Amino acid sequence: MTHPAIIEALDQLLLIDHHVHGTLRVELSREKFENVITESDRPRRIGTTNFDSQVGLAIRKFCAPELGLDEFAAPELYVARRLELGVEEVNARLLRAASLGALIIDTGFATGELANLEEMAALSNAPTYEIVRLEAVAEQLVRSEISAAEFANGVREELASAVSRGIVGTKSIAAYRYGLDVPQQRPSEADVLSAADVWIRECAKSGKIRVEDPVLLSFLMWSGIDTGLPLQIHIGYGDSDINLVRANPALLTDFLKATETSGASVALLHCYPYHREAAYLSQMFPHVFFDVGEALNYSGLQSAQIVAESLEIGPFSKQLYSSDGWGPVELHFLGAKLWRRGMARVLSTWVEENDCTLNDAIRVITMIGRTNAMHLYGIAHS
Repeated sequence: MTHPAIIEALDQLLLIDHHVHGTLRVELSREKFENVITESDRPRRIGTTNFDSQVGLAIRKFCAPELGLDEFAAPELYVARRLELGVEEVNARLLRAASLGALIIDTGFATGELANLEEMAALSNAPTYEIVRLEAVAEQLVRSEISAAEFANGVREELASAVSRGIVGTKSIAAYRYGLDVPQQRPSEADVLSAADVWIRECAKSGKIRVEDPVLLSFLMWSGIDTGLPLQIHIGYGDSDINLVRANPALLTDFLKATETSGASVALLHCYPYHREAAYLSQMFPHVFFDVGEALNYSGLQSAQIVAESLEIGPFSKQLYSSDGWGPVELHFLGAKLWRRGMARVLSTWVEENDCTLNDAIRVITMIGRTNAMHLYGIAHS
């Protein structure tokens, strides 16, 4: 049973989605829709469908009614209804149904295909804030034909400009590009220069601009720290670029020790299946925060279990809410829906069994869903 007062508190809470992307602007056929509700970029086996998954089941249960369909509408009816309403209407309905107080948006991936900051604010009726992806900064500099000698200062100047325009944080995807076992201490200027020279030459030769060098990835992480703003780091589960073994946040222990007195915070993103390691790190280090965002969408009806596990040893003051929604707006909506559902189930049990007071439960919900992010990112007016 869920406690009515906890349900009410969750329903009234305007969540701060501290890591999210834009929604797709384009209409999606059945095939295209199925391709974007999975993290895999591999073709499906013949005769299978991505609706036969936790995320597919959650879409049919929770999203279908928001589009005017019955719960568990057949996949073909669901996709047909999306096309009938049109992408802008679907995006607006599901974003507003998520009841968001603000969206903190990573603008560094597939930006031409996705709604921008202004469009996301209009669709959601909530303010938006920007996170800069560090690897995208480096790659854009190389596209502008920067020299190796100018590279390090170029990154610093670009980040200083981004800070001046009001970004609220930076993000590293080192887990996708190499692994979290990059050099943990700050690389020397000489090492950065040497690595940049090799990389820029390789880019010119291959025509492929993708930063994968561990020294440069470490330099970018440290450059994010140097802004003084929160540094988000993708952890664990993600697309097929990731070697999951090397996406364990425990590999960042020495980096976290080295940055502890920097004045900047580190937010470990999503973290599954390493959410317990992330919770441990958030307890050990005052500047470390974490969330379980992306895992909730893809674990669907089982997501309450992950919510419960995230509450085991991680201090409540060090946890954040995110959906990591990207592309299909269903992911933005399901992140909020499943987080609320999981928190309601877990904390109602605590209250029912007299493990905490109702006031304690509502305070925990409010901290994780909203106020921790407001304080961390300096958006207390949202």
